[in-house]
This record gives sequence, C-alpha cells and structure tokens, in this order.
Amino acid sequence: MDTYKVAARQPSDMSILGLPIHRVGSPEILEFIGFVIERREKAIVPHLNIHAMNLALKHSWLYSFFSEAHLVQCDGDGVRWGLRILGFSPPPKVTYNSWFSDLCDFCQRNRYSIYLLGAQKGVADAAAVKARAQFPNLQIAGTHHGYFAKDGVENDGVIEDINSARPDILLTCFGMPEQERWIRNNWAKIHSHVFLSGGASLDYAAGRIARAPRWMVVANLEWFFRLLLEPRRLFRRYLLGNPYFMYRVLLEKFYRHKRTPRRQACDEHQRPVASAESDK
Repeated sequence: MDTYKVAARQPSDMSILGLPIHRVGSPEILEFIGFVIERREKAIVPHLNIHAMNLALKHSWLYSFFSEAHLVQCDGDGVRWGLRILGFSPPPKVTYNSWFSDLCDFCQRNRYSIYLLGAQKGVADAAAVKARAQFPNLQIAGTHHGYFAKDGVENDGVIEDINSARPDILLTCFGMPEQERWIRNNWAKIHSHVFLSGGASLDYAAGRIARAPRWMVVANLEWFFRLLLEPRRLFRRYLLGNPYFMYRVLLEKFYRHKRTPRRQACDEHQRPVASAESDK
C-alpha cells in the first residue's frame, strides 16, 4: 500500500469553546479537498455542530480529534450564532443534506473517486444509485454499510475492501462520535486521501430522511424539523444540548472580557471533562 504524506493543518482565525473552526464555505472546502488529492496527501475534514461540540466537551479524545483536524467546516446555525455572540463573523453553514450534491458534482468534474461507508444495509447502495442518476460519470469506488464490528477481523475486511478500491475520498457515516472514533483509529492504514465524516448524509442521499421545507431552512429551523421527525431520539440533543451549548458560549464571552488571572480560569473551564471513555 502506498504511503501518503499527511497534509498541513489549515490555520484558523477563530475558535469556539476552544475548538477551531475554519472560515470556509463549500467552494473553499472543495478547493482544499482537490489540493490534498492532487498533492497525494492525506487529510481529515470533519464538520462541527452543537451536538459535536457538546460531545467534544465530554470526551477529551474527541476534543483532540477536532482540534487536530486539517480543516473543520461549520455545520449548524447554532454554532454560527455562538460565533456571533463571541464577536466573530461566522462562515457559511455547510450541511451534508444539501452539500452531498456539491461534493458529487465536484468529484465528477475532477474525476475523483469516492467510497460511501455507513448507514444501514442497502442505504449506501441506494445513495450511490441516486447519485449516479444525477451525475452519470461519478466514480463511486465502492459502498459498505456501517453495521460491522469496528475492530478485529470484520473491521480489517472493510479496510481491505476500501484499500482495494483506492478511493480519493472516503465518506464515513456512522453518526457521532462513532464515525470520528473510527476515522481516528483507522485513517493511517487506509489508502485514501480525504476523510469526511458525514453523519446521516447517506440517509438523506438515499431519500430515507425527509429534508426540511425551504422556509424552515431560511428561518434556521432545520433542527426543529428533525426534532418533529424523531422526537424520542433527538429530544436530549436539541432541547437539552442546545441550551447547554449556549450556556457555555455565554460563559466564554464573559471570561473573554476579563484579563488574567480570570483568563486562566476561563481556559481551565473550557477544557473537556475527563471521563472513563476518554481514551476509548
């Protein structure tokens, strides 16, 4: 298997709760992906939303994952509001339920191959069929569902299949934080250039999850639409997680207005809470 040089991490001029987020929209993200592929390098490009930030504050390994990622895209209106509260001009929201089409179009135009990994059995295949119908020359290197053992023989078999396909881009969709953990543990031995964490993007691409009406997107209410669709699963994430996130942002804003030694207290406060799962 070829070895690729790890790409340089892109600098960021803003952060939220100690985590960097890059001032990029879809064109800049795609430009970075193309740059990494053309230079035969490797890079991790995750997305950051409120759920991701709350999980990162709980698990130190995930906090490090986002901190060390090569490019971090903003995937949520809540994060954008948090950045505004802290005095930043936020980047555009880039969310996979719509960005997947941009990614496929970009891959088709540049003849980059993509491997779709994740979701329930048959979903990645259905997403591939729909993607090829819209982009006939899209090179889908392979597909595989996400319901496999994430270590041991079964995991090795999935990695072998990916490496045989040699995709330029690996889109991993297990949900948070499973997809980030898997990428962290396996990306060094996978023959691919760009590693994307896509959440429910394959379910959207396959048509298994309805998209919010345009007026709700414009009104920043996509989260509410998802809550209506899956209230039991998403109740804690949105109705408890969103207020907790805003509470942490307001604390950060308060401490940012203070000078040392209060500044030191802020830095200590924003560190993720260690837990028994931190190194899993």
